[in-house]
Amino acid sequence: MELKRILLGIEGIKAKGNLDIEIEGIEQNSREIKEGYLFVAIKGFATDGHKYVKNAIENGAIAVLLQSDCDLKSLEIPENVTILVVDDTRKALAICASNFYGNPTSKLKLIGITGTKGKTTTSFMIKEILEKAGKKVGLIGTIATYINGKKIKDSDRTTPDSLELQRTFKAMVDNGVEVAVMEVSSQSLKLHRVDKCEFDIVLFTNFSEDHISEKEHPSMEDYFNSKLILFKMCKNGIVNIDNIYTSKVPKLFPDSNIVTYGIDNQADYIAKDITITNSYVDFKVKLGDKNERIKTGIPGRFSVYNSLAAICVAQKFGINTETIKEALEEVRVPGRSELVNNKLDLTIMIDYAHSPESLKNILQATKSYTRGKVISVFGCGGDRDSGKRPIMGEISGQIADYTIITSDNPRTEDPKKIVDQIEEGMKKTKGKYEVIVDRTEAIKKAIEMATKKDIIILAGKGHEPYQEINGVKYPFDERIIVKNIIDEMK
Repeated sequence: MELKRILLGIEGIKAKGNLDIEIEGIEQNSREIKEGYLFVAIKGFATDGHKYVKNAIENGAIAVLLQSDCDLKSLEIPENVTILVVDDTRKALAICASNFYGNPTSKLKLIGITGTKGKTTTSFMIKEILEKAGKKVGLIGTIATYINGKKIKDSDRTTPDSLELQRTFKAMVDNGVEVAVMEVSSQSLKLHRVDKCEFDIVLFTNFSEDHISEKEHPSMEDYFNSKLILFKMCKNGIVNIDNIYTSKVPKLFPDSNIVTYGIDNQADYIAKDITITNSYVDFKVKLGDKNERIKTGIPGRFSVYNSLAAICVAQKFGINTETIKEALEEVRVPGRSELVNNKLDLTIMIDYAHSPESLKNILQATKSYTRGKVISVFGCGGDRDSGKRPIMGEISGQIADYTIITSDNPRTEDPKKIVDQIEEGMKKTKGKYEVIVDRTEAIKKAIEMATKKDIIILAGKGHEPYQEINGVKYPFDERIIVKNIIDEMK
């Protein structure tokens, strides 16, 4: 594609060189550059792409897109390379990527889901309903990318960068996808990753404290405002009316068409007569002129909210009630309140809860319906917010009947040090606990002590099939770990 066509829509661009050249590809990683490519230099948190302009040119870049605050002279760019300068290369990259891949989101229906919790489960529920209704569906989210039911790749972040995103949407269009469902993180909105995406429906599940750090959001206000960007991009919205923050959205966007759902407050879709057990939830909701009973095999009150959100989307697509009911009963989400079948018939749940709020939610939810003990097995990731460690220890000590503090992904930190910090919070409570740093041994201990009335919560790792230690990801799939432990016991 001609460079000048790739640049359409970028404001305030300054150029030196030929704009009529043919561009073979776009990359922001200099190592991926090939002959005839455009290199876009991004100032990241860890490194500055402008340091790699020379490498990109050596690898074949014939044009470079740079940020206006870079030291252009020090880059010593050859005369035969086209130089493009903009105020924000992240914004520009999103536009370039969309143009280069033919504006793919205009060729399918795009559903964007944001929120502190529930994005992944809700996206899988929507995917299941749409596929059950016979539609070709793509999904992009925290766990993986799927096209027409096939997993294309595992994810390393909730929402990919704009280049990978547009490339993926192009692949979806090429494979006949009719509807794409995407988890949209606050970071992706703030960092312009989803710029140029044409959303047809946007959804806000809930909002609570999370992602407040130097590299993410400096405050709750910044975090919330970042989420709201999604509703500036689309007038068709769906929001949880029971959350104090998301309930503000209809008033903040009075010109938008916003549908509401909830349990405790008046909404367009209200769940009533709720039953929660160790293995499922069911509830009634009015669809059309009938009260329908909905059942899903993902236990917990939050599962009612996620189901309602998915139902709202299904209603927008005119999907019949029986299809919705079948899909929600069958849906399973890797690592999200995921029940592990086992030969001992114990209730063992794997959940991605890795923040104070999410750990509190999963423990409170299971405590409310479990007849026996709630056994909490969790750790905290290394090289991440250390301040949450004692808080999570205190939460588990207050709610769980028994806690086994263990390792998560220690990364480059000493796992014993992380465990000690968690234990500081635990000691503030009267909760019963023990420390077993080895996660496999911790899981084994939980299984050995559990009865059929109890529930074991393996929190923190969720869908991850690995444990990261000193930069190496070792195989660690908790479903396999549980099976192996029980096989050895039997």
